[in-house]
Amino acid sequence: METRVDLRRVFDAPAHRVFEAWTRAEQLSRWFGPKGFSVHSAEVDPRPGGVFRLCMRSPEGKDYWVRGAYREVVPNERLVIACSADDDKGVKRLDEVIDVSFTERAGRTTLTLNAVASGPGAEAQSMLKGMKQGWSQTVHRLDGHLKET
Repeated sequence: METRVDLRRVFDAPAHRVFEAWTRAEQLSRWFGPKGFSVHSAEVDPRPGGVFRLCMRSPEGKDYWVRGAYREVVPNERLVIACSADDDKGVKRLDEVIDVSFTERAGRTTLTLNAVASGPGAEAQSMLKGMKQGWSQTVHRLDGHLKET
C-alpha cells in the first residue's frame, strides 16, 4: 500500500528560517513529529547523501526511528529526503520520500510538502493510515516553533 500526503502552509517567517528548522538538529528536535511526540535524538547533515536521522518518542513511550539521507538540498528552496521508519523494536516498517519546497514572498514562506510512503504489514498500514494527520500535526508544530524563535 502506498500513501501520499500533499500539504501547503504559509509561515510568517522568511525562507531561511523555515529551511533552518528542517536542517538543524537542535531545531528539528523541538518540533518534528505529530502532537504529543518528542524527539530525543536528531542528527542531520544537509547535503546530498548527508544523514537525516532522528528518533520520535510517542506519548506511550514507544520509539520510532527515522533513518535516511538528503537526496537534494537547495538552500532556502528545496529538500528531498529519502528515509525509512522503524518501529520501537528497530524493525523497518515503511519507506518514505519527503519533498519540501520553500517559496518566500514579502517575508512570508509557503512550504509545500509532498510525502510518499509505503510498507508491508499491519503496523505499516496503521502508520500509513495516520500519515496525513501526522504530517498535518507536524507542520502545525513547526508553525509554533517558528513563532517561538
